[in-house]
Amino acid sequence: MPSPSAPAPFADRLRAHAFPLTHLDPDAPLDDLEPLRAVIGEARVVAVGEHSHFITEFAHLRSRLLRFLVERCGFTLLAFEFGFSEGLALDAWARGEGGEEALAARLAGTIPVGVEEPLRRIRRHNRAAARPVGFAGVDIPAAGGSLLPALAPVADYLRRVDPEALPAVEEATRIAASFAGDSAAAAAPAWARLAPAEQDALSAALARLLIRFRAVEPLYTERGGRDAYATALRCLEGACHADYTFRAMAGLFAGTGLTADTSARDAYMAGSLLWHLERGGPGTRVVLMAHNAHILTTPVSFDGRLTGFPMGHYLRGALGADYLALGLTSVTGHTAEMRRDEGARFGFTVEDTPLGPPEPSSVEAAFAAAGLEFGVADLRRARAGEDGAGHPEEPDRIRMQSTYLRTPVLDAFDAVLSVPAATPADLKAA
Repeated sequence: MPSPSAPAPFADRLRAHAFPLTHLDPDAPLDDLEPLRAVIGEARVVAVGEHSHFITEFAHLRSRLLRFLVERCGFTLLAFEFGFSEGLALDAWARGEGGEEALAARLAGTIPVGVEEPLRRIRRHNRAAARPVGFAGVDIPAAGGSLLPALAPVADYLRRVDPEALPAVEEATRIAASFAGDSAAAAAPAWARLAPAEQDALSAALARLLIRFRAVEPLYTERGGRDAYATALRCLEGACHADYTFRAMAGLFAGTGLTADTSARDAYMAGSLLWHLERGGPGTRVVLMAHNAHILTTPVSFDGRLTGFPMGHYLRGALGADYLALGLTSVTGHTAEMRRDEGARFGFTVEDTPLGPPEPSSVEAAFAAAGLEFGVADLRRARAGEDGAGHPEEPDRIRMQSTYLRTPVLDAFDAVLSVPAATPADLKAA
């Protein structure tokens, strides 16, 4: 096992507030996770991250965590970094609607970020469960690749309650269809090639729809009920946030973007999670699975410039201690680095990229120095001083794909789980 290139003074504190894990097999006994119960406490939302998508060990460990949180801690909803609009059909499937083969059709064209196995697991669980576990998507449609999954249910809703407003959604759908892709990496370049007049017409149509939805809420709820209204409005808000994100990302890459402008996507994700939490009623507890860059609670900056506020930042503000962020990382191994490629299926290729030894001052270096490459560290208890003030030796970075995200790790995450080595999954079979 590679060692960090310099000592990690924080390692002793980490070791004092950590425990080892013994299994990666998703179906292995769960007893080694029992100490996690004290870390979780009464939190209503437990977010489980990953430093890269498409990593085999992360998928296995997240599956075990889902089992533990559902079977032993009574969690009732699996939320995922997956489109809110598309997630509605997946929730119905998880609760028993349709045959086993129907899931493949509902996931067709979506990025294989690991949602299939947890869905199958909760569907099996629900066959005998007294309280079924639901599924919730929280993201903008198609991971920012297309507005169509959100606009289609909005159009269906308007046909029932407000046919007069259909021309606006039809105009938005026409423009959105001209650049739709399976991910933001595919759609963003196509959006950028639209004539500015078309870009502006899309934003204007969405704005008109959103304002009308909110202004005539009494009419809509009278005609179609409150639940249908709330769902259609959330879908429309997803389309609006996705449209905004295209502009924000274009500005970021051009060097002309506004400060923290890319926060729009994460703000929507946080709002969606709170939407599902509220509608779940008393006793609802959520397992949230998303990238570490979405679940952390500290702002994200690159080269000293504030880039955005992550979902976890908003959720900590709304829920306080009821939100728990569990980062997931690896001491070494390989990662799945995503490279933009318009010719590829999802607008990017995935490269098997070796990870170097942990950098000094990283949380991975602390795990390695503590001899706890496979384990969980409660970072809240490891924070120095009763006032929570940081010390120079505390980790200031965590892996993100093949590089590092610089952030005060003990503020960004409540706990971190580490696996000894990461292995990219074989996406060719996906």
